[in-house]
Amino acid sequence: MTPPSRDALEARLHYPLGDALPPSGGAIAVAPGVKWVRMALPFALDHINLWLLRDTLDGREGWTVVDTCIARDEAKAQWEQVFEHELDGLPVLRVIVTHMHPDHIGLAQWLCERWSTAEHDCRLWISGMDYHMARIGSRSTTGFGGDGAAAFFRANGLLDADALEKIRARAGYYPGLVPGVPDQFRRLMDGQVVDIGGHGWRCIAGYGHAPEHMALHCEALGVLISGDMVLPRISTNVSVYDVEPESDPLALFLDSLQRYLPLPHDTLVLPSHGKPFTGLHERIRQLQEHHDERLAEVMAACTERPHSAWEMIPVLFPRPLDLHQSTFALGESVAHLHRLWFQGGLQRRTGDDGVHRFQPRD
Repeated sequence: MTPPSRDALEARLHYPLGDALPPSGGAIAVAPGVKWVRMALPFALDHINLWLLRDTLDGREGWTVVDTCIARDEAKAQWEQVFEHELDGLPVLRVIVTHMHPDHIGLAQWLCERWSTAEHDCRLWISGMDYHMARIGSRSTTGFGGDGAAAFFRANGLLDADALEKIRARAGYYPGLVPGVPDQFRRLMDGQVVDIGGHGWRCIAGYGHAPEHMALHCEALGVLISGDMVLPRISTNVSVYDVEPESDPLALFLDSLQRYLPLPHDTLVLPSHGKPFTGLHERIRQLQEHHDERLAEVMAACTERPHSAWEMIPVLFPRPLDLHQSTFALGESVAHLHRLWFQGGLQRRTGDDGVHRFQPRD
């Protein structure tokens, strides 16, 4: 049976704003005191959604920013337009970041410095795990390039010498997009309720995509800022990285999705990519079925013959990929192989060439 197409699955969701998109340097109101900002990214995933929340903090009127875009001059210029036209002459009071990936935290330091004064520190609010991983990443090559990443990719089947050299040379990938993070932060924790503009926003921790992703749910407004945990059209990247090479992030991600099921069916979901939508429970079901299908494909391929993660990429991603896309695809391939490995369906064996290959357990 052929699975439904991406368009067919998306048709089961509802987009209250239709095809409307915020203009460059502008915003669209999506709920009382909530504005949607959209900025371009120079990647295949070509945009990120950012959010402005009307706020009062320590007796000051202003705004809370949720997520920031990568550090680039074009994004700073767009932010300046937003400041001029969308803030009603009020300041940014704090910056909330859902997680440590570059498109979410890249300009956090700039924003906090831009809006801090002698009377008020514009503070970064983020989970502790993601804050510290961002600090490490902005000062090193952890997980995104350099010798460690190249060794990890080779062990999982990437043997092309030129490709491995390019990965070694990508040591500055993360600090190039996140040149720094603020020296101080305010910790967000699962279940914590943050008062923003007189409304309680409850933090919902999610795992598997990032170390400790924080989504924000406001019951009074019926709104969920889902970050990257629930996206309407694409499936969230769930990868194994070189710093934790025997991890099982797919189990963590699928378990985390269960945390959103108690939310009301008519919740307005504000995702980091794509358009605001309703149909949260339907989308969670789709994501679960998507990964069940991918796991079945992986199991079938490994039953025919042992596969490395690199050899699994064409099974999971049948379209052509460049090296940058292939590195993300490899991380996802490892994640699906590891899920079956940890479940006991597959075993991992390392060949004389140093490559991990997976096959059904004897």
